[in-house]
Amino acid sequence: MVRIAGVDVPDKKRVEIALRTIYGIGPTRALKIVEQASIAGNPRVAELGDAELTRIREIIDRNYMVEGDLRREVNDNIRRLIDIGSYRGIRHRRGLPVHGQRTRTNARTKRGNRKTVAGRRRVLRK
Repeated sequence: MVRIAGVDVPDKKRVEIALRTIYGIGPTRALKIVEQASIAGNPRVAELGDAELTRIREIIDRNYMVEGDLRREVNDNIRRLIDIGSYRGIRHRRGLPVHGQRTRTNARTKRGNRKTVAGRRRVLRK
């Protein structure tokens, strides 16, 4: 396994796919990095030479914030929202959806399993 930006990148996958294992690099960025490193033919990571791997490492280090730094910045942004007491910060604190999604019927993942509440059953009257 090759190590790029502190992450073990799988050898057997194509370069564009393997770069996506790094936090902060998705499909579009992976394509741009491969183009900037001038790697042709869509090879697998194991087929790359040392010079090509070095170019990829330099491009990622120089141009993109990835892994630990990016995670830290995202967490700092969320912490700032919570500290200033903004609506989004309150939603983060409560563990609810942040981007305006409905919660009455959906958002089960965020809200957890259903909890049955006593006295919520409809009573039939005669």
